Amino acid sequence: MWTVASYVVRQKLAGRKRYPLVLMLEPLFRCNLACAGCGKIQYPAHILKKDLSPEECFRAVEECGAPMVSIPGGEPLMHPQIAEIVEGLVARKKYIYLCTNALLLKEKIDQFKPSKFLTFSVHLDGQREEHDLAVCREGGYDLALDGVKEALRRGFRVTTNTTLFDGANPKSVRAFFDEMMELGIEGMMLSPGYSYDKAPDQKHFLGRARTRRMFRAILSNRKKSWRFNLSPLFLEFLMGKRTYPCTPWGMPTYNVFGWQKPCYLLQDGYAETFDELIKTTAWEKYGTESGNPACANCMVHSGYEASAVNATFSSVSGFLATVKATLFTQYRDYEAERMLEERVEPVHPLVQIAAPGEMEGTRA
Repeated sequence: MWTVASYVVRQKLAGRKRYPLVLMLEPLFRCNLACAGCGKIQYPAHILKKDLSPEECFRAVEECGAPMVSIPGGEPLMHPQIAEIVEGLVARKKYIYLCTNALLLKEKIDQFKPSKFLTFSVHLDGQREEHDLAVCREGGYDLALDGVKEALRRGFRVTTNTTLFDGANPKSVRAFFDEMMELGIEGMMLSPGYSYDKAPDQKHFLGRARTRRMFRAILSNRKKSWRFNLSPLFLEFLMGKRTYPCTPWGMPTYNVFGWQKPCYLLQDGYAETFDELIKTTAWEKYGTESGNPACANCMVHSGYEASAVNATFSSVSGFLATVKATLFTQYRDYEAERMLEERVEPVHPLVQIAAPGEMEGTRA
């Protein structure tokens, strides 16, 4: 928290309007899952075989200068040099969130050393049934949970990363929070799903009104035991208590194609350098305010948490709102309690759940 706060203050004092908070570093696209809400493994085989080298990763991190590095994919643990990449970033004192579905975590964990700079951010989309439906693999939840337990046993920092789609049951999500806290993870991240063009299931992405209603039901009347690894103002944004413009430059993406314009979720071209990304991207064409239909329903963490952090340090009122949201976390709401009793239609992904062993073809 101190590292991020001091970094943001330095950017403000330097008069920078666009600065990165987290680098989204994608060292590969291939994965051992084929989630219905993700389009990463829809790339052709020759693209799925590509990896960023450790040197390319380090150069991107140094170009960007953000204090935090998120390593999504694909599945980063499938990268043959992921341990070398992590070790190099730890040496540079970057706070790393290695985003993993944890299916390979027990197998690969000996390659890593516990560090305050390294966190395994485990993708878990709710309780067992909900998670297995979301990732389209029966037994995926149990394998991931085994990986989480092993990482915790060895002293690693562990958080969860949960993406919620239309049809998610708020009562089940809240029960999932209880289970994760009992397990002993450090904190939880949440985000509504974003409609990737390549995603097999385009049916269950949330619109903004439904997003706010669902997160109001989930995040109101909170338990003191729940710990979130997110800006408290971003959580209020999800609940519909605040509005922010998107800041796509806050979490820029570097992958096998280069610097992705404008953000992690949209592909409107690539830049060769981070400086080129910042200077040549037509930022005014993106975000809800722009009228761009691709951005109309987006409320995703990678677009809006940087907005919430920026709001904290942009004014006294923003800072005080953050303090208040940090200290007073219950958000008592009787209407939200009633919403928890509403019947929620189950999600039916458009692709079949794969049994263990059926996903080997995605490793090519």
